Amino acid sequence: MAHNYAINEDVHHQLQGPQGRSTIKERSIYTITSRLPIEADGRPRYRIKSKSENIERVVTEEQISRLG
Repeated sequence: MAHNYAINEDVHHQLQGPQGRSTIKERSIYTITSRLPIEADGRPRYRIKSKSENIERVVTEEQISRLG
C-alpha cells in the first residue's frame, strides 16, 4: 500500500477518545510534515503538525482526511 497524501498537504485529523473512540470535538487542521515508512501492519503513517497549536502527532492514514 502506498502513501496517498503528500508532504506539506493540509488535512483534517479526527481526534481519538478513550479506547480509540472518536471524540465529539470538531476535526483539527494539520499539515503533513513527513511520510513515515509503512510498518508490518501495512498501514501508511504520517507525522502531522497542527496549524493552530504547537502539537505534532504520528497518525495512520485512516485517521486523516482531505480538506473540503
